[in-house]
Amino acid sequence: MDFGKLPSVDQVDFTLPPDSPFNQTVWDKAEPTASPEVYIGGPIWSNKNYVGRIYPSQTKERDFLYHYTRQFNTIELNSTHYHSPTPGMIAKWKTEAADSPIRPRFVYCPKFPQAISHDRALVAAESLTDEFVNAVLSLEEFLGTTFLQLPPTFGPEKWPVLETYLKHLPDDLEVAVEFRHPDWFARPAVWQRTLERLHALHRDVVITDVAGRRDVVHMSLTSPTLVLRFVANEGHPTDYERADAWVERLNSWFEKGLRKAYLFIHGGGENDTAPELIRYWVRQLNAVCGLNLQEPNIRPEIVQGSLF
Repeated sequence: MDFGKLPSVDQVDFTLPPDSPFNQTVWDKAEPTASPEVYIGGPIWSNKNYVGRIYPSQTKERDFLYHYTRQFNTIELNSTHYHSPTPGMIAKWKTEAADSPIRPRFVYCPKFPQAISHDRALVAAESLTDEFVNAVLSLEEFLGTTFLQLPPTFGPEKWPVLETYLKHLPDDLEVAVEFRHPDWFARPAVWQRTLERLHALHRDVVITDVAGRRDVVHMSLTSPTLVLRFVANEGHPTDYERADAWVERLNSWFEKGLRKAYLFIHGGGENDTAPELIRYWVRQLNAVCGLNLQEPNIRPEIVQGSLF
C-alpha cells in the first residue's frame, strides 16, 4: 500500500487524535454489549513467505486461502478493486471458508472496483455496480462490510454524487466509505456535515492509520461499527506502540457501545510481518478488552543449521 507511505517514519507523531465530537451521537443511541463482533486479518492471503509459518510446510499456492481462513476471520479483499468477482470465484471463496473453526465466522470484505470509484467517479456506473453488488451479496453469510475507496481527486464538492450513489445501494449491503482528498478534513464543519449525512444514510466511514497522512486518522464513527485500516511499517518499533494505543481506544469504545470492529492490519511492504503483528493485536485485545479471540498459530522459523 503506497498511500501515505514515507521513506522514514522516525519523526512521525503517531499519537491518536481525540475522538470526533460526532461520536457522541453514535454513543447516545448505542448500548454496550458483552460480546462485540471483532474481525481481524490482513490484506492478502497469497504470500509464499507464509508457508511454514502460518500455513503448513509444503502448502501449495492453491490452498493458501483455505489455510488463511483457519488463522484469521476476515480479509481486506483488494482483488475486487481490479475486477468484479466471477461466480466461480465466489463459489471457491465460500468453499474455502466453510467450516472454518475461527469465531466469529470468517467474512470477506470486498473493495468496490476502481472502474466504479476511480475511472467513472461513481457516475454512469449502474451496470458495473449491479454486477459487483450481486456478486458480493452471493457470498451470503461470508460477506462482511464492503468499502468504497474514493480517489484522491474526489473532494467535498462532489458530495451530491456520492450521496446519490450511496442511496441507490441495497440497504442490506454494509458499506464503509474511505475519504482521501485532504479537503474533507481541512475544515471541521465540512467533516462534521459529512458524518451527519453518512449517519443519516446508515453508511460507515473508514479510518486509515498511515504514517504520511495523519488527517485520515480522523477517529470518527457514524454507527457502532468501526472499519480500520492500520498500516504498519515492516516491524518498526512504533508498529506495536501504535497497536497498544488503538487497543486502549477500542476498549473505551466497546464500553461506550461499539458493537462491531473490522480491523485490517497491513504489515507494510509485502506484508511479511503482518501475521506477527495481527497476533500481537489479538493478544492485546484479549488482555485489555476481555475478548476471547483466537490468535493465529505461527510456527517458529527454523534457521538452516540450527539443529547441529
